[in-house]
Amino acid sequence: MNAKRILLSSFLLISSLCSTTLVAQDLPSWSNTDARQQLTAFVETVTKEGAGFVEQSKRIAVFDNDGTLWAEQPMYFQLAFALDRLKATQDKHPEWKTQEPFKSVLAGDLKTALSSHENIAKIVFASHSGMSQEEFQQVVKDWITTATHPKTGRKYTDMVYQPMLEVLDYLRANGFKTFIVSGGGIDFLRVWAEQVYGIPPEQVVGTRVKKEFMLNADGGAQIMRQAAIDFVNDKEGKPIGIDNHIGRRPLIAFGNSDGDLAMLQYTMAGEGKRLAVYIHHTDKGREWAYDRESHIGTFDKGLDYATEHKKDGWILVDMAKDWKVVFPEVE
Repeated sequence: MNAKRILLSSFLLISSLCSTTLVAQDLPSWSNTDARQQLTAFVETVTKEGAGFVEQSKRIAVFDNDGTLWAEQPMYFQLAFALDRLKATQDKHPEWKTQEPFKSVLAGDLKTALSSHENIAKIVFASHSGMSQEEFQQVVKDWITTATHPKTGRKYTDMVYQPMLEVLDYLRANGFKTFIVSGGGIDFLRVWAEQVYGIPPEQVVGTRVKKEFMLNADGGAQIMRQAAIDFVNDKEGKPIGIDNHIGRRPLIAFGNSDGDLAMLQYTMAGEGKRLAVYIHHTDKGREWAYDRESHIGTFDKGLDYATEHKKDGWILVDMAKDWKVVFPEVE
């Protein structure tokens, strides 16, 4: 995957030096359908001198992560990390043998363990706090390089969508700055987003835990993670996160669920030509098929809204129809 991405990125960079816009062939994993045509037509419009031209400093593209850049079934991958973390540290917490939801996690009863938002919050706090920022980053790095998906057996970083990797490269080659705007934890994403997506830590916006600055007795300094939420970057929180972190209204926004609707609406409410892209999970054979009734990535209000506003710059990407492949080949 990395070798192919390097070759593709090199090609796109060379092409961008020769022309201000790229053609549809630069998205090889996309079928030649309306979705790709609308996307490339938009990019050509805003990057070519003329009525729709947008200066490069304002070419901001934001991407949800779970279900948009990588898969999210059968559970959010960060939650899988949290569960694995509890199991790995259980020897330090003998009280978990009798305390819920930890007792159920250790017994393998995930139905009970994940039966409420309160239980999930306890699991996340227990697995994500009580350590320094550096310690947490190392724990995530160790996990993300070895953990595998329960259904496919692939590393989680190989559960990314090849067509979306191409979109990231394509937009950057056309002068866009790409940001992740996720409901997931900002510190979890920042560990690996640059290697996988080419998105540096400062261009990741996500949910934050509270932190405390501490001076050590030996004169060192560190950031300690607390068991409390500082900001939830989801639903109506996403536009606020964008405003606080980026300071510019996006030109393009990509999402896949109702949790992304406010971000896409915020993007489209700006002046001039803009684009909102929803990834619709329709491919049961190569991935999963789900929308309105899903326990993860529920796509109900967003699906209706995007359908009603197709003529206004909203694109519904049908994974089964619009993508030739879903996941990248692994070596």
